[in-house]
This record gives sequence, C-alpha cells and structure tokens, in this order.
Amino acid sequence: MQRRQFLQATAVAAMAGGAVPAWAQAKPVRAALGWINNVEYAGIWMGLENGYFKEEGLDLKTLPGGPNAPPPPVTVAAGGAEFGFGSWLPFVDAVNRGNDFVLVAGTFPVSPLGILSLPGKPILKASDIVGKKILAQGPNERTAIDATLALNNLPKQWEFVPAGFSPEPLLAKAGDGYTAFGTNQAVTLEVKMNMVRGKDFFFTSFDSMGYRAYTNLVFVTRAYLQAERATVVKFLRALTRGWIANQKDPAVAAKLAVEKYGADLGLDLRQQTRQNELQYAMMKNPAKPDQKLLVLDRDSIAGPMLEAVRASGREKIPDVDKICDFAVMQDVYAGIKG
Repeated sequence: MQRRQFLQATAVAAMAGGAVPAWAQAKPVRAALGWINNVEYAGIWMGLENGYFKEEGLDLKTLPGGPNAPPPPVTVAAGGAEFGFGSWLPFVDAVNRGNDFVLVAGTFPVSPLGILSLPGKPILKASDIVGKKILAQGPNERTAIDATLALNNLPKQWEFVPAGFSPEPLLAKAGDGYTAFGTNQAVTLEVKMNMVRGKDFFFTSFDSMGYRAYTNLVFVTRAYLQAERATVVKFLRALTRGWIANQKDPAVAAKLAVEKYGADLGLDLRQQTRQNELQYAMMKNPAKPDQKLLVLDRDSIAGPMLEAVRASGREKIPDVDKICDFAVMQDVYAGIKG
C-alpha cells in the first residue's frame, strides 16, 4: 500500500510540474567510435559536458574504437550501436558486403591521413612515393597509397613495411615514410620531440595529393533511420552544437579528453590541444568554405570520393543517393538557433 501511494504521489508531482523529469524519458543511444576517446571526438565531449544530448532527450553511451576494438560497421551491423563513426573506403566496403547503411553527416571533409618523412628523403608529392619504403599500419593505409598513385597515373611501386601507431620507426630510419595523421603523430613530433614541421620533418596529406575522403562519417542503418529519423536528427543536432561550442576554445575539449573521457589513456594535454587546433581547418570543405559543419557535400562524394573508390581498384561503385541522406543535416540546422 505504501509503494502504491508513493507512485501515485510521484505521478501527481510530475503532472503538477508539467512534464516527466528529463532523466526518466531519456532515450538510450550508442555511438561506435572509430578510434580511442581522444579530442578527435571533441564535438561529442562538448555535447555531453554542456548537456546538449540531455536537452534532446538522449542518454548517449560511446563505444571507443582502437586497434583491439571491432570496426564501427561491424558493431552497428550486429546491433551493438545505433550510430557509427567511420572512414570512407571501409564504409564503402561494408555496404558492398550487403550492409544497408546510410551516411547522415561527415565530420572532416579534409582527411588528416598522410605520410611523414624526413629531410633526407622528403615525400612532398605523389611521385615521391614511387620506389620508397613506407611504414604503414594496415590495409586502409596501403589502399590510400595505392589509390593516390593511381589517381596520379603513377606505378604502384613501393615497399610496404608493417608499422604500429608510433612514428619512432621512421626516426630510426626503418623506412623512408610513415603513414600518419597530421593531427596525431605529426603533432607528437612537434610537442614531444620539439621537431619543427617543414624543417625537421615533413607531413604531406593524401588529400593534397588528390586522394579525397571524408573521415569520421556518421552512419546508421536504413531501418533505424526510417524508424527513428527524429532521434537521428536529435543526435546530430546535439553533436553539431558540441562542435560549434568546441570552436570557441580548443583547450576545453582537449582537457575533457585528457582528464575525463580518455582519462585512462595517458593522453598529453599539449598534444591534444594542438590536435584540436589543427582540426578546425579540416572541418571546412576547401571547395565550399561557407558550408556548415557536418553537412555532407554531394559534389565531393559523387566526384573525387567516388574517383578514390575507382582508383582503389574496387569494382562495385555505390549509388551516392542511395548511401547518403542529404536532408538530415538540413533538419538539424533548422532546429539550431543562431
């Protein structure tokens, strides 16, 4: 009897307040990340910290990626997450394997992936790759090199040397180049080893060599988008607001990544802050500098990004209008004030 009276009192109090408490109606959603919980996902950390996801009625759980985690397409396909963050060619491969995924947003129109090299044998353009020994992490990096060479009508003549996620083998002269992110390993050389970019080492992005590919593309299953379109819009609106807030001060999200969301990863605050600074430019489409954050650009996807798919040797070329929903982000910005 006491329990029934308590529940009745709670219901009356909720009705008197005009709404059920936010925590009681929050919808659980999960996002599978492509990498560890670092500042690469600053928009998420700012969205969580500022309460943007809660304001949308969402209870977000992030599933960190990394070398020992399943790729986001695998997690989403298995029902382990509603949202996935992935790269272009792995996404295309997942679709070609029969997964009915749809892209709804894109974080970085300019990919930070490229090649680090040293002054003795600098790699500054695509032709410099030919005949070189390149330290690379895996199939995605190897594909990027081969596709870059193909796009520039160059022979795929280079030596692959397996490497990890540290540029130390390059410094030890184990190779002529090292596949890296301009926002990660290149920053590590600057911050931890006091090396000067453009003098002590060089970083040349694949994007600058003609290989265009979004990174941190946000995708969902078609079934989820059809059944939960409003939830997808809410998630992306909170995420977009997080990225907008991040641009006010790169140090804030960097500190959140180091001290809270990636606290057990041993992240370096200086490196994370510098990475966040460099990310700003990569969120802008150079062909359309006025384009809003996270908006998918059909011209980029149907143009140079599909060319990258062809150059990689893949025979199945996806239908852009089938694998992308360009209207979702329009709905997102319709609900953002200012």
